[in-house]
Amino acid sequence: MTVEKDKYRLLCTEEESIPVFSRDWWLDIVCGENKWDVLLHEQKGQTIAAMPLYVPHAGIISMPPYTQTMGPWFKPQANDTKYTTTLNSRQTICNTFIERIQKYPHFLQNFSVQITDWLPFYWKGYKQTTRYTYILHEINNSIALWENMSANIRRNITKAKDKHHITIKQGIPIDDFLKMQRQTFDRQQMHPENPNVLKRLIEECKKRKQGEIWGGYDEKGQLHAAAFIVWQKSSAYYLAGGGDPCLRTSGAHSLVMWTAIQ
Repeated sequence: MTVEKDKYRLLCTEEESIPVFSRDWWLDIVCGENKWDVLLHEQKGQTIAAMPLYVPHAGIISMPPYTQTMGPWFKPQANDTKYTTTLNSRQTICNTFIERIQKYPHFLQNFSVQITDWLPFYWKGYKQTTRYTYILHEINNSIALWENMSANIRRNITKAKDKHHITIKQGIPIDDFLKMQRQTFDRQQMHPENPNVLKRLIEECKKRKQGEIWGGYDEKGQLHAAAFIVWQKSSAYYLAGGGDPCLRTSGAHSLVMWTAIQ
């Protein structure tokens, strides 16, 4: 283990703002303990920035499975810090990280939505593609979420409850969930990422009380749809899900997601 990696493991126990996808235990599972490393930037003896790296093969930095974002993490600054101060500091830190990753011929990472300035990478010849995600703010406001939801999704939720009498349960057996996810990929003629990794993630997240599987059952006990949600204090993420191909029209998946949000 590198000295930086050792320091980072300690940092993950102390720093709440590190995203769940960049935590050491998460990386151990999705990358393998020996296939990830981390770059640290210290100031006055304190770590103020970090950049975990998944290195599946020599010379390659890429994204591990079931991991939505990586990229640099910066220690939160005081609320009254000037924007120009923050910008200059982060650009300087990114330059030090870039100097160290340039030895890798291949670099691919999905940065978090919190990373709004990638200019240091552009200046060094890196390219980027903008992708979009959807964030539901203040998910405790169920009335506002319901009113802003599409009419089609609202109808599906109502249909699942009133017509098909779908009941949502937590703690769905992991093997049942993985079977359903596999059926979904088979229907789409796609190959899922390593299911063993997903199983370990579910087990660890449940153990840490940072993840759960929600599933929708009908009156006959048939599982229509299920979703695996991961969370930390600041946010929650829909990580994986699936539905029975023969029961897709029940609206159960919409009801599962709505219940998980609530």
